[in-house]
Amino acid sequence: MAWLYVLFAAIIEVFWVVGLTHSDSVLEWTGTVIAIILSFYFIIKACEHLPSGTVYAVFTGSGAAAIVLVDILVFGEPFAPVKLIFIGLILVGVAGIKLTDEPGKREGGGQ
Repeated sequence: MAWLYVLFAAIIEVFWVVGLTHSDSVLEWTGTVIAIILSFYFIIKACEHLPSGTVYAVFTGSGAAAIVLVDILVFGEPFAPVKLIFIGLILVGVAGIKLTDEPGKREGGGQ
């Protein structure tokens, strides 16, 4: 369940980063603030069962990769094949961190 919290936090991160850039009204800013709070709530929940360094690395790496893809696909950011290579490196690093995390280091079994 802890890894689902990290996934939820990274997905919601995309929304608040986009909100920070594109919010123009009070309602949009309110949604952005709610997304930030939810994202950090899920990070805190994940840190109850996983090492905080692992959670933070996976959260920021996967979120950054997703934001670059959203910029390209939704906002027309110029595409360059080298960007995909670097996104791939981020994802390989995130997967490596997850694979080398030792289960059971924390109470709750490192779910």
